[in-house]
Amino acid sequence: MQNQPLKIVTLLGSLRKGSYNAIVAQSLPQLAPANTVISALPSIRDIPLYDSDLQTEAGFPAAVEAIAEQIRQADGVIIVTPEYNYSVPGGLKNVIDWLSRLPNQPLAGKPVAIQTSSMGPIGGARCQYHLRQILVFLDAMVMNKPEFMGGVIQNKVDEQKGTLTDQGTLDFLKGQLAAFSDFIQRVR
Repeated sequence: MQNQPLKIVTLLGSLRKGSYNAIVAQSLPQLAPANTVISALPSIRDIPLYDSDLQTEAGFPAAVEAIAEQIRQADGVIIVTPEYNYSVPGGLKNVIDWLSRLPNQPLAGKPVAIQTSSMGPIGGARCQYHLRQILVFLDAMVMNKPEFMGGVIQNKVDEQKGTLTDQGTLDFLKGQLAAFSDFIQRVR
């Protein structure tokens, strides 16, 4: 098992084209430690609002089932998201609501790291704390430290190229990914 690479998936909480958080998420595979593979989950854009009547009548949307299965197969999940109105973006909360109703709950016992970025100076800290509260209920195993809260992220990216350019941020993320890989090895 030690020779098998760790498989980590990223769940993006932003829907915006040119999203700063998407740029952060796209940088992660190149920053991953040796023997760790990071890949993106499908977009949450087209997932309908959670509605128990819809679940009863039509079952779970195929997109939710696909995301759930990829989470189940992964060794860990990194949630990369902006902060909206001091909290979790609606689209991200919605997919978590759908995932929470599945049998064989995909986030239960799953190692999770959180990365938030915003244009403000505290980098999505309030969102991160609300997300941690949600994940406690789902019995996810959230890594506590190091926390990544990318403040004034617009100054740390090249929007035209879609790349993260700030060396301090890149170094910090590289360290967080190494810590997350160690965390996964300890808790699984």
